[in-house]
Amino acid sequence: MADEHHEDHGNTVAAWFLTVSWIVVWTAAGLAIILLDENVVRWTVVGLAASVVCAAVAGLLKKAGMGRTHPRPAPLTREQWEAGGSERAGAGQAGADAAGEPEAAGEPEAAGVR
Repeated sequence: MADEHHEDHGNTVAAWFLTVSWIVVWTAAGLAIILLDENVVRWTVVGLAASVVCAAVAGLLKKAGMGRTHPRPAPLTREQWEAGGSERAGAGQAGADAAGEPEAAGEPEAAGVR
């Protein structure tokens, strides 16, 4: 998968710098095309060059410790999710048993829910 090889910046200073700088760079390039002259190729090249510089600066910020410091969180597998769901259901069922309701055991009909 591509995500396995891509290390993102996360919600960090480096990520926000990259996001805001690209917005500024491409807005400036668009305005230059509209207001200054209509040379689309020139301002696209300027925008691309500025984007590369901003990406390099964001990479330096990341290496300087302003990037992600912990590994990316991995989503739960299906087995982990189901195991966690049965624990949550068991904790909720303890309260239902104390109230005198029938045990659901994973079946909504047993608890009177339709």
